[in-house]
Amino acid sequence: MIKISKITTQTKNIERFNIYIDKGNGEEYGFSVDQDVLIEFQIRKGNTYTEVEINEILYKDEIKKAFNLALKFLSYRMRAEKEIRDYLYKKDYSEDIAGIVIERLKKHQYVNDLEFAKAFVRSRIVNSAKGPLLIRQELQQKGISEANIQESLKEFPEETQLDIAFHFAEKNAKQNKTMSDYQIKQKIGQALLAKGFSQPIVKTALSEIVIEKGEEQKFQAISKQSEKAYKRYSSKFEGWELDQKVKQYLYQRGFKSEEIESFLTRNKEDYP
Repeated sequence: MIKISKITTQTKNIERFNIYIDKGNGEEYGFSVDQDVLIEFQIRKGNTYTEVEINEILYKDEIKKAFNLALKFLSYRMRAEKEIRDYLYKKDYSEDIAGIVIERLKKHQYVNDLEFAKAFVRSRIVNSAKGPLLIRQELQQKGISEANIQESLKEFPEETQLDIAFHFAEKNAKQNKTMSDYQIKQKIGQALLAKGFSQPIVKTALSEIVIEKGEEQKFQAISKQSEKAYKRYSSKFEGWELDQKVKQYLYQRGFKSEEIESFLTRNKEDYP
């Protein structure tokens, strides 16, 4: 039997206690426990325990330490179950202990994957220009179930998606004045798709933006693209063939035929 010979409060954590034991060879430090474990097992000076009972006490204390660690992890922000489980694994807690901690957290409403997912979606709407497809991927990576993902994405209705996509498109349209309207919309469309917006939302957003350019800006756009075209083809072609290659290049980038002809006619002397 193992006898409890002394109990002292830890200096740095008054909720933990150092337990000193006597196995028959004099007093020695045995282990430390949380105050809840101390109370649960009614550990007092003079009590005796078997090795099996001591191991049970230590197991319960491991659960308590893991639970407290999870609470601290949750104190910074909401977490998904998988995030907490992975965190405990990294801290070398077993799958068994991690599972018990998760269930205890859920019982006390500290963890709720559906509420986490809803809050995550709302946060992405406010703080990013990400679409629902990208948000879905992020939730999947956090271990959220498909049912909870579908329910949480109801926080992001199509009207809100379109509003965010439109403002992104409108903002970026103003920053790409050296491209044709077609190029601008193509670039913005690709960016919106990469951000996780659906084809119908992207198409609608692009149809609603108005790209306003003055004559000077239109001239700068076609001039910039013409310069690129001549640099690409002037070493391989000349004369009529070169003109056709440049026209084709500009047409493929969304400039209108009349804009191309007018520009090249007025600025022929500036190019080879």
